[in-house]
Amino acid sequence: MTTAHPRPTTRTGTAAVPAPVDAGRWPDVAAVPKASWPVRTVAATVVRHALGGLPLRVRFPDGTTLGLGGPLIEVRDPDAFHARIGTTGLIGFGESYMAGEWDAPDLVGALTVLAAHAAELVPAPLQRLRRLWALRQPAAQRNTATGARDNISRHYDLSNDLFALFLDDTLTYSSAVFRGFPAEHALLPAAQHRKIDRLLDLAEVGEGTRLLEIGTGWGELALRAAARGAHVTSLTLSREQRDLARQRVREAGLADRVAIELCDYREAEGTYDAIVSVEMIEAVGAEFWPVYFRTLDERLAPGGRVALQAITMPHDRMLASRDTHTWIQKYIFPGGLLPSVEAVDQTVQEHTGLAVTRRDAFGAHYAETLRLWRERFTERAEDVEDLGFDHVFRRLWTFYLAYSEAGFRSGYLDVQQYLLTKEPTR
Repeated sequence: MTTAHPRPTTRTGTAAVPAPVDAGRWPDVAAVPKASWPVRTVAATVVRHALGGLPLRVRFPDGTTLGLGGPLIEVRDPDAFHARIGTTGLIGFGESYMAGEWDAPDLVGALTVLAAHAAELVPAPLQRLRRLWALRQPAAQRNTATGARDNISRHYDLSNDLFALFLDDTLTYSSAVFRGFPAEHALLPAAQHRKIDRLLDLAEVGEGTRLLEIGTGWGELALRAAARGAHVTSLTLSREQRDLARQRVREAGLADRVAIELCDYREAEGTYDAIVSVEMIEAVGAEFWPVYFRTLDERLAPGGRVALQAITMPHDRMLASRDTHTWIQKYIFPGGLLPSVEAVDQTVQEHTGLAVTRRDAFGAHYAETLRLWRERFTERAEDVEDLGFDHVFRRLWTFYLAYSEAGFRSGYLDVQQYLLTKEPTR
């Protein structure tokens, strides 16, 4: 594991002080929320209850500790830490890390323990009152046709150069499939091609296949499908991705086989022999899952096949959190929600004529993929800064990559490859 970034500091005379946070860009990080003494006290009690029985070591500035021993969490500013948790819960926990109010030498290790006990962190009485204290998802982040474009742009249009710093040369931003562990960054391109080929094989993509891809990424799957002789229509809502994907298609001499369109999946037209969609359902939003799967059904020709890759979470946790606003939604994927296996099966059965005929899980491969991305992001911190991303952004993305890796290492998250089929016309 790499060491988490230390809190950025500047020097005034001989004293080190925290680096200032840009309040215009990060208003909720720059300002500790006002919290009354009772709120801070209740938060401190919940923290003691949540962490005291875990295989962690939580250390406070006065020397007191919590936990049974294990990865260290060092709380540097307890008042701010408890104020944030007391007012905005897990969003506040993440913002407190962004502000440098707590840190962990082994961030993934600490977050893995928390992820493994996610269902137990909040006491049962508070869980039952979740609707009263948990923040609700902002209406502006609903994945309507307009909202989806804005939500996607906030993440994928950050900068192609940023993603290129930590992804491999295929620019593939989804789980790879490795031959064994541990992996090295040099093995990522082959592992990503292995994942893509498995999906294309599932969908039986070959010479002359009319393929619809929902969610272009930066074009690697479309290029690989076209190299098999397929005719690919690929849809994205990211202008940055579309422009670079089109450039890569032209450079590969495959412009006659691949069309990259700035288009919402709901606006797709025509019918296709096969459809592939890789880790796109996570951005659809629960209320639109029926529309998404109906679109797959409507666009797929009889006898066709859909290969779908999806990150999943436990069904009970999905139900508990589906209407609440989370740190990952606020800062990384606005409007997003991970489905459960049960939710996918139910939606397909109730809203389509498709059948789930195969499902393969490989969560450990995603943990390894994320480790390689996180290590490369950490190694290239100065290059990230040179692109104009400040120290708060770097801590934000360090937390995001570690948080995601921990989800897969703990088994709280998983990733699936699905095959959906449609009966031929009789």
